[in-house]
Amino acid sequence: MTDKSETPPPNGLPFALAAYLIWGFVPVYFKLLGHVPPAEIVAQRILWSIPLLLVIMYFRTQLGEYAAIFRHRAHLRNLIASAILIALNWLIFIWAVSTDHILAASLGYYLTPLVNVLLGRMFLGERLLPMQLVAVAVAALGVAILIGDALDTFWVSVSLACSFGIYGLIRKITPVGSVPGLAVETTLLAPLSLVAVIWFATNGTGGFGDDGATTGLLILSGAVTAIPLLLFATAARRMSYASLGFVQFLSPTIGFLLGVFVYNEPLSSTKLACFILIWIGIAIFCIDALRTYRAGKA
Repeated sequence: MTDKSETPPPNGLPFALAAYLIWGFVPVYFKLLGHVPPAEIVAQRILWSIPLLLVIMYFRTQLGEYAAIFRHRAHLRNLIASAILIALNWLIFIWAVSTDHILAASLGYYLTPLVNVLLGRMFLGERLLPMQLVAVAVAALGVAILIGDALDTFWVSVSLACSFGIYGLIRKITPVGSVPGLAVETTLLAPLSLVAVIWFATNGTGGFGDDGATTGLLILSGAVTAIPLLLFATAARRMSYASLGFVQFLSPTIGFLLGVFVYNEPLSSTKLACFILIWIGIAIFCIDALRTYRAGKA
């Protein structure tokens, strides 16, 4: 009879790969909605996420946790801030995709892990290891080069990296589950989203109801929001955070390849140099994380 302690832990890698593959190919989805105003897409995404998240929480017996958050002032205050940040992140990302700036969005999500390191140092008192400092310095050099050539889209990359980085920081210090937390965030954003949807419909500039394909895609945007998050939450419970950190670069890499080879976005020598320096910084970051992880296991 096999001892329980010898049973291998469940493998979270398939769930992580599925989550980041969906996030990687999501520009293709939003490209299909390029004729819809980005603000309406975000509003529809928020509204259609709520019923799906409620169903997920029902089967995961998390409805009680969801309701309890509204009675906890500190948690609710934090989630109001995180809700604003994630809505801003979604809006900038969808605008970038619809205006052929997928490369700028990809760069933003490459920078996010390095921004997280700096935020951890500034707000959580986490020690910046020497190799992490080198990684951040190399990435900063890449960003400095980009400023001289692509200032018109530079704000996209920085805004995405900072908004998602600060969002992650707030969620890290707020002890709520990923799914209930997102459900509270979307619930808080629902009134404004409903007003936006009604405004677009009244003015005849919205896409909902125009044709079956557009309406169906807008409805499914709720699933595009909730399903990868659920996969990510499952992966996070089943694998180390260090291992999960390596997989996260899959998403911006897919975005980079889509931007260059599918949507033919221009890749200047300056942009390429910036990406190469970012990739070098990420490689240093990953090698150091892997070394630290192995040392910890030993």
